[in-house]
Amino acid sequence: MHTVTPDQIKRWLQRTAITVVAATAIISTGLVWLWHDRASLDDIDWPPYPYIEPSLDAVTMTWLGVTTLLFDDGETQILIDGFFSRPTLVDALLNRPVSSNAVTINYALDEYRMRRLAAIVPVQSHYDHAMDIGAIANRSSASILGSTSTANIARGAGVPEDQIIVAENRGTYSFGQFTLTMIETPHAPIGWGGSVPVAGTIDEALQTPASIWAYREGQSYSVVLTHPYGTTLVHGSGGYTEGALQGVQADIVLLGMAMLDGLGRDYVEQYWQAVVTTTGAAHVLPIHFDDLTQSFGEILLYPRALDNFLKTSKWLEEIAATWDADTRLHLPEFGKAVVLYPEASPEA
Repeated sequence: MHTVTPDQIKRWLQRTAITVVAATAIISTGLVWLWHDRASLDDIDWPPYPYIEPSLDAVTMTWLGVTTLLFDDGETQILIDGFFSRPTLVDALLNRPVSSNAVTINYALDEYRMRRLAAIVPVQSHYDHAMDIGAIANRSSASILGSTSTANIARGAGVPEDQIIVAENRGTYSFGQFTLTMIETPHAPIGWGGSVPVAGTIDEALQTPASIWAYREGQSYSVVLTHPYGTTLVHGSGGYTEGALQGVQADIVLLGMAMLDGLGRDYVEQYWQAVVTTTGAAHVLPIHFDDLTQSFGEILLYPRALDNFLKTSKWLEEIAATWDADTRLHLPEFGKAVVLYPEASPEA
């Protein structure tokens, strides 16, 4: 019978430890490389939205990363989402409870002069759309307009009930000269096996701190913002339903693009037809293409391994040329207010 000596056990343990450390180092190096392997926005040759010197009553839009958009006509401001706090990748991986970042929210509200907010409109209830809505509403008199799940996020933050509006499908809501139509739409099927990530509803007031995974989708919306000067469609998620936007005409579409390269070119083409071709938009700006784990104000594309927006942008160029040759693609510029409509429409 062979006897294993203490020295042999020691050598085996040493070799095993070295192998584990080496394997860990190789895997870690690979993951770090994948995380930093990102395309640059400079590689996308789209012009910014045409600049027009704003008049006092011009309708402007300011993109503040992901799907956060500030609309302003000089009297009334509408905020889509309002995602400023930006939990980190480590927060997500470790399932750490997070709260709204008061410092960042105060900075954003002051820097972008959000002093006339009438409505905060999350396009869904995932954390990257809705986690800050309560903190923003409590710093203003703005109404929160969204799903029942969105309402429960607001209630968890102590927002008064008279500031909470649960949207009806195709319901219209007026704030100053803006009229918002909320059209229910599916979330993009970008989860495992074509599922929706963090699906489901939030059925009671969501108390914070809370894990980002507690922010379930609820209901996703396309938001039609109509103003006497023009119409903009905000389509925050890459899901669609055939015919859902039939009869909607828009001058501009803000098109959600997160993780669509994994769904393939055919899907993106059908998505474009359902949203852009159907509405006849003259201008399209992508949104939700930037890495939401970055600090507020830092715009980077996702690692290519997660979402190759450079590839998707090439698809969009080809698809636009095929279906809507007169439609122009533009990259939004963080924090820069642009005049959406060059002049008042004749009916205004």
